[in-house]
Amino acid sequence: MLIIGITGPSGSGKGTASTYLATKGAKTIDADAVYHELIAFPSPCVDEMVTNFGKDVLADNGAVDRKKLAPLVFGEENKEKLLLLNEITHKYVVERIRALLKEFALAGEKACVIDAPLIIEAGLTSDCNLTIAVLADKQIRAERIAKRDRIDINSAMARINSQKPDEYYVQGSDKVLYNNGALDELYEQLEKALTDGGAKL
Repeated sequence: MLIIGITGPSGSGKGTASTYLATKGAKTIDADAVYHELIAFPSPCVDEMVTNFGKDVLADNGAVDRKKLAPLVFGEENKEKLLLLNEITHKYVVERIRALLKEFALAGEKACVIDAPLIIEAGLTSDCNLTIAVLADKQIRAERIAKRDRIDINSAMARINSQKPDEYYVQGSDKVLYNNGALDELYEQLEKALTDGGAKL
C-alpha cells in the first residue's frame, strides 16, 4: 500500500491537500481527528493528561475540554507544557494511526494519506513512501485558524507561535508546497510532488 504523509503547521492547508488526494481514491487518516477521539472519553491518554495538567481540563463527561486545555499549552510562555502535552499524546496517536494502516492494508487499499502535523517528530516518516509539507504565510494561517476554530486572531497567532518553524518541515519532508494562493495552485503543486516523488495515484 502506498502511504503518503502530509504535514505542516496549523492553518497551512494539510486537510485541503488530503481531501484532494481522497478524491483520487486514497484512504485518509486525520491525526487531529484521531487525537480528538482519544480524548473524547476516559482513557489512559486522558489519565496521563489529568496527572500532568490537573482535573480542571476535564469536561463533566470525563473527556478533555480542549478550550480549558488551550490556555495552559499555547503561547510563548507555555512551550514546555506544549512539549509535555505532545510527549503524552503522540504515542497514543501514533499507535492508533499504525493500527489503521494495518487495517487498510489488510482490506486491500492501494493508497493511504496520513494528515498530521506530528509526522516528523513522531517518526512516522519511516512509514511513508513520500512525505509532503504544506506551508503558508503566518498571517494567512492565522486568518484560516481564526475562521475555522471561531477564535480571535491573537489566539490563532499564539497557537502558530507555539509550533515548529517552517524550516523544520522543509528539512524533514521529501517535497514542500506553498499554499498562499488559489486552490488550483495547491493542487497543481501536489500533483507535481506526487509525480516527482514516484507516488502518482
